[in-house]
Amino acid sequence: MKFYKYTGAGNDFILFNDMTGEMPVLSSKQVQFLCDRHFGVGADGVIILKKSKALDFDMEYFNADGSGGTMCGNGGRCLVAFAQKLGIIEKHTKFLASDGVHEAFINQRNIVKLKMIDVDEVKSIGKDFYCYTGSPHYIIFVDDIEAVDVCNEGRKIRYSETYKEEGTNVNFVKIEENHSISIRTYERGVENETLACGTGSVASALICAEINEFCSGEVMVHTKGGLLKVSFLKKDDKYIDIWLTGSADFIFEGNIDF
Repeated sequence: MKFYKYTGAGNDFILFNDMTGEMPVLSSKQVQFLCDRHFGVGADGVIILKKSKALDFDMEYFNADGSGGTMCGNGGRCLVAFAQKLGIIEKHTKFLASDGVHEAFINQRNIVKLKMIDVDEVKSIGKDFYCYTGSPHYIIFVDDIEAVDVCNEGRKIRYSETYKEEGTNVNFVKIEENHSISIRTYERGVENETLACGTGSVASALICAEINEFCSGEVMVHTKGGLLKVSFLKKDDKYIDIWLTGSADFIFEGNIDF
């Protein structure tokens, strides 16, 4: 089976082209093997490009632990770049993911601008926050982001009584100057810190906007793997017109037998 590897701000994925519909169904163990960084290819997740009935393509996403995933923002941006590489799209596309239809644009420098779902509600939980942006995110603001023990502190919340059944991603966020934030994320399904998280960047940017009462604009998100940009508009207590922008880069391709 031929695979392609892409990265979006250090969030890396193994992609397969199944536009013909002939690709065998991947088992949970096969996904785990593919994502294993010691014995497999190594990735945060697996994405399958599938033929769509009404749009350019469909997105099927699997977490590194083999479970079916919810929306992955950086994965969606990588899939757009992959679809362009295959000649399925040019500069603009609409595709279906687990949380609905997404629109995206890609330029010559492989910068992908992906439209995310609207966000109806931002919850405050004591000093912390919770936001659903296609995937669930718990947000904690910190003063020293480098000092945070992301894995241990993230696991405490992800496996707490409140979230252990469905799980949640946990984001540690520091507010910087000029409408920018730094972020580190513990991702469920990977069960570890990742270099970036697209839906987490969106959630954290919107919480930053909520705290500072921004009704529109852009938030620059500094991840360990690179820079992302989140733009948005707030209307009637609802965040709309949300876009996640950043690079989506091809790394290599290969063949693998199971």
